[in-house]
Amino acid sequence: MFWIIKIVATTVGETAADFLNINLNLGLTVTTFVMSGLLLITLFFQFRSKKYDPKIYWLTVVLISVVGTLITDNLTDNFGVSLMTTSIIFTFALLVTFAAWYMREKTLSIHSIFTAKREAFYWLAILFTFALGTAAGDLIAEYLSLGYWKSALLFAALIGMVTIAHYMLKLNSVLSFWIAYILTRPLGASLGDYLSQPGNQDGINLGTARTSTVFLAIILSIVIYLTKT
Repeated sequence: MFWIIKIVATTVGETAADFLNINLNLGLTVTTFVMSGLLLITLFFQFRSKKYDPKIYWLTVVLISVVGTLITDNLTDNFGVSLMTTSIIFTFALLVTFAAWYMREKTLSIHSIFTAKREAFYWLAILFTFALGTAAGDLIAEYLSLGYWKSALLFAALIGMVTIAHYMLKLNSVLSFWIAYILTRPLGASLGDYLSQPGNQDGINLGTARTSTVFLAIILSIVIYLTKT
């Protein structure tokens, strides 16, 4: 359930950011401020929660997915930073976050997150995985001309390899988790672009509104199920 919602949430992050920015004509700057504000409010309640609450947790994931996408889009569209450069920047930022987290807490396991400090490291790492995934996904799909659906298959195959390495080759569980978590972002971004973009841009033209609505409905259905069970 976790991985299904995660992939769906990353897809929503891509399409919802495009819908707010382009379809509603809010622009990157306004959209970024609005969604960042909503994210901060949701994080406030997430940090106050004393246990796992599916509604708050997954709302936070969806919002941080949108904000991570917008950060990359701002750097590339408003400031002219290349996708290669943004990929390198967020890779470095993520590695620094992991290093600082491990040096302070001696673990990167999500099962050990029971303090505010560890949760802060967790959400910071999540933000950088979304920003990195957006940049890497766009870099491979657009600048390397691989296309959206082929990029989605590539990242799905890489996640499959990590899964095999974990279960059959006994790859460390924490390392496996974070590699797969990072790879789900470009998978979701490529899938979202493939579904929403027009045919002349290697998509099937469902549009950002319909794609976002369908995937939000999927998230909502699963979260309701998890909440009740």
